[in-house]
Amino acid sequence: MARAATAPGHARAAILSHARSLGFQAVGVARADDAPEDAAALRQFLRLGYAGDMAWLPRTAARRSAPRALWPEARSVVAVGIGYGPAHDPLRLLGTPTRGIVSAYAQGRDYHAVMKGRLRRLARFVADGFGAEVKLFVDTAPVMEKPLAARAGLGWQGKHTNLVSRRHGSWLFLGELFTTLDLAPDEGEDDHCGSCRRCLDICPTDAFPAPYRLDARRCISYLTIEHKGHIAPEFRAAMGNRIYGCDDCLAVCPWNKYARRTEEHAFLPRAELTAPRLADLAGLDDRAFRAVFAGSPIKRIGRDRFVRNVLIAIGNCGDAAVWPAARRLLADPSPLVRAMAVWASARLAPPADHDALRARFAPAERDPAVLEEWRRTDAAPPGAR
Repeated sequence: MARAATAPGHARAAILSHARSLGFQAVGVARADDAPEDAAALRQFLRLGYAGDMAWLPRTAARRSAPRALWPEARSVVAVGIGYGPAHDPLRLLGTPTRGIVSAYAQGRDYHAVMKGRLRRLARFVADGFGAEVKLFVDTAPVMEKPLAARAGLGWQGKHTNLVSRRHGSWLFLGELFTTLDLAPDEGEDDHCGSCRRCLDICPTDAFPAPYRLDARRCISYLTIEHKGHIAPEFRAAMGNRIYGCDDCLAVCPWNKYARRTEEHAFLPRAELTAPRLADLAGLDDRAFRAVFAGSPIKRIGRDRFVRNVLIAIGNCGDAAVWPAARRLLADPSPLVRAMAVWASARLAPPADHDALRARFAPAERDPAVLEEWRRTDAAPPGAR
């Protein structure tokens, strides 16, 4: 078993200073102690079913409940953050429905790789300089990042459940360095949301049953990124042209007025992702998808789920000129894609044309979900499809 080492004050100062020199703009320390309120909030989230089909959350709940549940030898957590303030208003394309909206965090390089690279350098500094054991995490491990960052003074969890910073608004990537060093902790940040509820009121799918509580099953970010199956009809129109993630609740946070546009080269938006044409994205096969999104977090959801999202946006765009992009996918190998091609076609095609397509494709269809889409559009009057 590793032995905890009590670190002198200069060690803490040196570690935080080195973290800032590596480009971490927000740095703080929290004790690796249990936080019963965080564990209770996680249990409630899972008990209410808000995790949807993110099966890893209940599976890792015990380790996620506290830092020492994950690593018993941990004594301190160095929480770090990098601001990714967007260059443009994330909501500006809502009025341009033939273009897709990609969440601001995903328009540049995958932040996991950037954060991990810098955390590894910080870990070496701590291990070599102070003889401590370390473990680093960026999103993928069972760590409650936002509560830890709040305890380390980086910000507070806002009513939209994301971390809010007085310097970076709602735009902050997070990472953690667990260590056996016993470092003096920072004071947690107070909640500064006040009576504001802009983030709650703007949500297109009413994903917040109460302030500080998120039902992920209704969240567009969850639906477009984490959800692997067909997206329920009740959410499709509300998704608009959001094809990967949703920034609405983040973008309206008043504290964003203090956030600066990111100067991190890796997080600057790629031109092809700032206002992509839906018709172009619908034409991506697997090889083209992998090439276009190499180095992007979008790549991890795969072509089929991504095109599923694009087809929902096409169905919402109201422009019949985009219809051929959906029509071409009615025979796609993926049921996820075929089902939403049916839905989009029903929304955009002249009724007689869509009925002819149904007569052509439905008799040969064997997937129950795709058949249900054909039946649904057959039963609905043209204006309600």
